[in-house]
Amino acid sequence: MASMVKCVVLSLISAVLLLSLGGGASGMGLPQPPPLVNFTIGVQGVVWCKSCRYPGYFPPMDASPLPADVYLRCKRGKRALTVTGRSGPGGYFLIQTSQQASAFTSQQCRVYVPRSPVRACGVAYYPSGRRGLPLKFQEFVKRDNGLQGMYSVGNRLFRPKYPGKCY
Repeated sequence: MASMVKCVVLSLISAVLLLSLGGGASGMGLPQPPPLVNFTIGVQGVVWCKSCRYPGYFPPMDASPLPADVYLRCKRGKRALTVTGRSGPGGYFLIQTSQQASAFTSQQCRVYVPRSPVRACGVAYYPSGRRGLPLKFQEFVKRDNGLQGMYSVGNRLFRPKYPGKCY
């Protein structure tokens, strides 16, 4: 009986040692860890001029859409990614990276609209100054080349320097 207990204890110790050394996990029927997932990033939002009645004026927001240059910037250490885009006449933009962007987290990326294309509506209202807009995850979208993480940054608002002077 004592020899049988020693045999069971030695077998258990051997199994624990094999598992701790990294061998035998797959032989035990445990699932392999999933491979790293590479994906591109898509970011959408809208650029507005607050309080001015330009084409496309939207009364509930008291704002008009603006076509503007938009930049997605991701940075981690010395590694960086910048992708340019442009909002259309309705102010909406969609920036899609063509390269793998899984090296960055959403916290390492921001969207910038450095200036309004309309001089009379050139004051950054939200966010104030030149701060970038943070990315908010929406969903994963299947694309031909794999997965795309779709994010939103919401609205980027500009306003006139002098209220009521939009022209």
